[in-house]
Amino acid sequence: MITIANGFAFDEVTNRRGSGSLKWDIAKDGDVIPMWVADMDFPAAPAIQKALQERVAHGVFGYELVPDSYYDAIINWFHRRHNWDIDRRWIIYTSGVVPATSAAIKALTMPGENVLIQSPAYNCFFSSIRNQGCQILETSLKRDGDSFVMDWDDFEAKCAEEKTTVFLLCNPHNPTSRVWTPDELRQMNDICMRHGVKVISDEIHCELVMPGYTFTPFASVSDECRDNSVTLNSPSKSFNIAGLQIANIICKNDEWRRRIDRMINIFEVCDVNPFGPVALQAAYNDSEDWLDSLNNYIWANYNYLRDYFHGQVPQLGVTRLEGTYLVWVDISATGLSSDVVADKLLHDGHVLVSAGTTYGQKDGRDFIRINIACPQSTLKEGLRRIAGTLKSLLK
Repeated sequence: MITIANGFAFDEVTNRRGSGSLKWDIAKDGDVIPMWVADMDFPAAPAIQKALQERVAHGVFGYELVPDSYYDAIINWFHRRHNWDIDRRWIIYTSGVVPATSAAIKALTMPGENVLIQSPAYNCFFSSIRNQGCQILETSLKRDGDSFVMDWDDFEAKCAEEKTTVFLLCNPHNPTSRVWTPDELRQMNDICMRHGVKVISDEIHCELVMPGYTFTPFASVSDECRDNSVTLNSPSKSFNIAGLQIANIICKNDEWRRRIDRMINIFEVCDVNPFGPVALQAAYNDSEDWLDSLNNYIWANYNYLRDYFHGQVPQLGVTRLEGTYLVWVDISATGLSSDVVADKLLHDGHVLVSAGTTYGQKDGRDFIRINIACPQSTLKEGLRRIAGTLKSLLK
């Protein structure tokens, strides 16, 4: 039975095996269900598909000149959906949020300086920092029931270190799914400004927000937050178009923006393909209903996972999902590290999840990350395999 949400069939299964999909084709065993990398199994919104088909029909795919309408789509979207007013001059387009992260770090730091991150942290943060010759400094998030909060004393102590010059924020947070509140964001910035620390805010998951939660762009909180930050965003995660490689850097500070733009050119990620700008405009201009329906479907998937694990493997701790489609699950009851558990799940359960150590050796050891952005039939089979394997480890 296919569930239709406002005309969108998220229950429909698309066969991705053999399509060159990193998510589906990386496993040698064709029976493996992949629930790891942040890539959804849903086709892109109909408006995006239509716009891309029209672009393909043109038949010529030369160097791309990004049109004025591209900037208008970004400005209108963030004003309408997030009450954030962006000046066109602040926007620099590029091929992805990861290269944007590296360019921003390189532009705003000197080699050897500290870049502060919240641990557990998105794995590419570690490589981006190291690749720019900087030192990784971690502030651990604290467990608070079924969620996570900032350790403000530790955060301030790390910001106060002489070599700390940049705080790399993840908003919403991957992998814990926290959607930071305006008060939390303001407090982060107050501490950063007190110690001369600049903020780079990765907001790639900003549209994936669950019922009852509201995403707040860091730069929209106050003039001080706006002036002390660089924002990185993209429609790639929320609209499942990561392969089209389009992202934006938004920065009001003229000098920082000039330096970042220079790094984008030095890194040679200053050009985009003909499809990325088309997809972004179709996403922001014509796909809001699809996005809202998607979030409701992900929320239903999360509730199914939470209830299923509670019934089958109640020893596991399921973190509350506020944003993203990535569920952070505590497997400490097994007594095994996440690397061992993930390996058992792959080889015994034929399901591929992300080991928590990918996001921090200390803060991720007791967790696995599960991607639930898939049709519910796929989810149910994947969870059945996970629960079956973990039951044998919990005995």
